[in-house]
Amino acid sequence: MATIIKDRQLAADNWQLLKPAADGGLPPLPQTGDVIVPRALWLERREALSFRAGRLGVWLDSHEEPASIAGDLDRFALVAVNFPAFTDGRGYSIARLLRERHGYKGELRAIGEVVRDHLFFMASCGFDAFLLREDQDPEAALAAFGDFSDAYQASVERPLPLFRRRFLVSPDGMEWS
Repeated sequence: MATIIKDRQLAADNWQLLKPAADGGLPPLPQTGDVIVPRALWLERREALSFRAGRLGVWLDSHEEPASIAGDLDRFALVAVNFPAFTDGRGYSIARLLRERHGYKGELRAIGEVVRDHLFFMASCGFDAFLLREDQDPEAALAAFGDFSDAYQASVERPLPLFRRRFLVSPDGMEWS
């Protein structure tokens, strides 16, 4: 069983990630257990997947639009976003769209080329779970969440930019408008 980072702590991963075959064919579906299925499998077998035993998650590749599953988000205990390359940042936008535009409240997991140096920024976009690349040490990666004390930009975690947060409360505790 793999170890993931979930809610900024180490956790055992009891989900099975189903990947397409090398020829692009859809993987066989286990009868029970918690599974994360590719978006294509969800779209093709939506009804059958809805009635199987175990929790259901779906994963999006970086080129897939979250709007394609937006109407079904309440059916998923988990949405995973695949980062196919270290330099592919489209998953950050997908996470923000899922959280802010589509209102997804469940587990949002980063998978694929997920490395320690990106965790702080991924969390800012709404990810709360991370399946690190195999060469990454999950225990050492936990320190990434403390790399920066604050951020200037607005984010899913901090909806107001720093200059707006600074002026909400004065140093003596008085609220400003």
